[in-house]
Amino acid sequence: MKNLGHLKYFLRIEVSRSSEGIFLSQRKYALDLLQETGMSGCQPINTPIEEGLKLCVEPNQVSTDKGRYQRLVGRLMYLAHTRPDLAYALSVVSQYMHNPGEQHMNAVMRILRYLKNAPGKGILFAKNVDHQSIEVYIDANWVGAVDDRRSTSGYFTFVGDNLVTWKSKKQNVVACSSAKAEFRGMALGLSACDIAHNPVQHDRTKHVEVDRFFIKEKLDDKIVELPKIRSENQLADILTKAISSQVF
Repeated sequence: MKNLGHLKYFLRIEVSRSSEGIFLSQRKYALDLLQETGMSGCQPINTPIEEGLKLCVEPNQVSTDKGRYQRLVGRLMYLAHTRPDLAYALSVVSQYMHNPGEQHMNAVMRILRYLKNAPGKGILFAKNVDHQSIEVYIDANWVGAVDDRRSTSGYFTFVGDNLVTWKSKKQNVVACSSAKAEFRGMALGLSACDIAHNPVQHDRTKHVEVDRFFIKEKLDDKIVELPKIRSENQLADILTKAISSQVF
């Protein structure tokens, strides 16, 4: 066995060490992807998905190259290992792998243009942080999907201010209210907090009682707190909806 020193490059992930900590990125992978797709000279943009964009399968949509679409989305998905800022956009375009249209391909091209803006973005694991401190930002976009009216949940988990896990995913069932959607994502919204602290439940919330009791037990045991997070401070917004460049 040979000591090769500190890890610098592994599975197309670049590892850089500094006095601040360890930084993970995929800059070379991103630049190679832009080169291979002919997007190296494209006009960069500030967000990976257009604000307020609602993609769907249209009855008379203009078809696109299905194979190329699937390859591009697959290549972009690998970037999600170090690019949480791409999570929501990729979760949206990946839903149309079986039947992509021109509007879906345009959305993929926009992600590439965003990638051109900052190919070296990544994750910093800072030194000297409080590893006993855990914060989770969770949000849900109620009935955001046009095709099936399902909600999208997203969360960021920080350990000592270091981002360790994140997710953006469409929920498996249709939620009949925003409160139910937030419970399924264990959201930090006001409606979820109100129901969690309220011992009297409305009949229409019975089907989320498992989620409610799980959260309420943690609240009663003082294991977790569910503070109200103002919209401008809700980091998980970028995992559930297409937002403006000012907020992003």
